Amino acid sequence: MASTHGTSASGTEHTARHSRAGLPHVAGGLGTAAGRIPLRRRVTGLLRRAHRLPAPTDPGTVTLHARGVTLDRHGGGGGTRRVLDNVDLDVTAGQVLALVGPNGAGKSTLLAVLAGELVPEQGEVELDGRPLDHWTPIDMARRRAVLPQSHIVGFPFTAAEVIAMGRAPWQRTPRADRDDAVITGAMAATDCAHLAGRSFPSLSGGERARVALARVLAQDTATLLLDEPTAALDLGHQEAVLTLAADRAAAGAAVVVVLHDLASAAAYADRVAVLDNGQLAATGTPREVLTGELLSRVYRYPIEVLDHPDTGVQLVLPARSART
Repeated sequence: MASTHGTSASGTEHTARHSRAGLPHVAGGLGTAAGRIPLRRRVTGLLRRAHRLPAPTDPGTVTLHARGVTLDRHGGGGGTRRVLDNVDLDVTAGQVLALVGPNGAGKSTLLAVLAGELVPEQGEVELDGRPLDHWTPIDMARRRAVLPQSHIVGFPFTAAEVIAMGRAPWQRTPRADRDDAVITGAMAATDCAHLAGRSFPSLSGGERARVALARVLAQDTATLLLDEPTAALDLGHQEAVLTLAADRAAAGAAVVVVLHDLASAAAYADRVAVLDNGQLAATGTPREVLTGELLSRVYRYPIEVLDHPDTGVQLVLPARSART
């Protein structure tokens, strides 16, 4: 199995924040633009080689626990902007948690902190009951998988090879015996089996997104962190991906998904966290959180929340005047 980042949760993919900063996306996300993991922590983690296989996770178990997370982004001109401010959040097995909010609210940044790719100035994140710096990169990659916004591979691997990289954390373990079956299932679930022999860089944006999601599914972890997984997809594939996320949660996984489409969050999420200027404005069920009053305040634009006349599903729409 070819892999340049065998223990990384994001395989050979590099997010835009790593590219802009000129930092390598080292296994497990050790180098980041806004927060660099100290060398002592990296060395300590690499020397700690217990590598115990994760135990099964029961529905209702908190797999990720964030408390008091605060993160500042330091600009090149010397300015500092607080992008996360005292955020408390639990990620629970058996549920889809949608992170929503306007541009710049801190959704992707919070996901990166949960993944261990950004280190907060204050606060802490626990994965499976232990601080993130307890885990080695390979241990983290066996417990959570991350789908970044951008999908870039530095070499002309085929789609099948990229997907197979998701199995790298399980090499030399009993779970490696399931590699072929897991990879085949991931490709079928994301409708990309027909892309297997094609070069990843030659794929369209939507095709790359589906192959990248297949790699995340092939990693077969109890927690999935998905950053805008529907952004490059057509309507049918958007629905398929969110149905897949809901099915994974129903099977016991903890799923966090960053979404811009509030109607999709209402339809597919069990819980919704609304972010506004780096703070949690509200957390709860879609019915509790997605109200016209709160959303209009957070998005600074009038928003209506209606029930579909036939299905009763929440519809979240911008308030529009009739055009003549």
